[in-house]
Amino acid sequence: MSSKIIIAIDGHSSTGKSTLASMLSKYLSYKHINTGLMYRAVTLNAIRKQFIKPYDANNFYFDSSKIINSLNSLEFQFLHKSKFGYIMFMNGEDVNIELKGPDVSKHVSHISKMPLVRAEIVKMQQKIGLNKGVVMEGRDIGSVVFPNAELKLFITASLDVRAKRRHEELIALGMSVSMDEVLTNLKMRDFEDSNRQDSPLIRVKDAILIDNSHLSIKDQFKLVTDLIEKKNIFS
Repeated sequence: MSSKIIIAIDGHSSTGKSTLASMLSKYLSYKHINTGLMYRAVTLNAIRKQFIKPYDANNFYFDSSKIINSLNSLEFQFLHKSKFGYIMFMNGEDVNIELKGPDVSKHVSHISKMPLVRAEIVKMQQKIGLNKGVVMEGRDIGSVVFPNAELKLFITASLDVRAKRRHEELIALGMSVSMDEVLTNLKMRDFEDSNRQDSPLIRVKDAILIDNSHLSIKDQFKLVTDLIEKKNIFS
């Protein structure tokens, strides 16, 4: 492999993007950046600072100016931990379990729709990828963050398969959440991700589509590594 590249992985929530990205980063000795965690961290910080408040049974008030201003006080680091791969720290704190909680999941789509939030986070992501050697996953990596990435993948799976995966993950983390709650959240995320005005989730023309509804993790990994070798994109 004569040169480093950027691998952009986009796709719907709970499609296994993180698992694939982690495996590829280890295989290539690349940095793994889960950009969704950055938006989740902004959301978690907003919840902690009470920039998100309920104003009736079903609706919430988002203090946009405070949320945007808070970005200046947030520092994100992706550090390699041998057992867990790359872990994101927010201001030096490991918040990865909290980032997957239902409160963050409920509000992250709204936060990620804010144009000024996206603009600042995208700048951070582009800075991380300046020297390449990165596997970056998210919703707009191939379309916005790195439109010239050497390899672009778009990962999808059926809603039922994704809900089952997500539910099992949350239960394993010790969270009490029903399958119906997970399904409702995924449907909401899918709609908001695909229909937001700024940087919607789309499959760009040169992204390779992978539906892993019936693929094992190993089979998907082999499919992608075979693709990398076939395309000879490192030369």
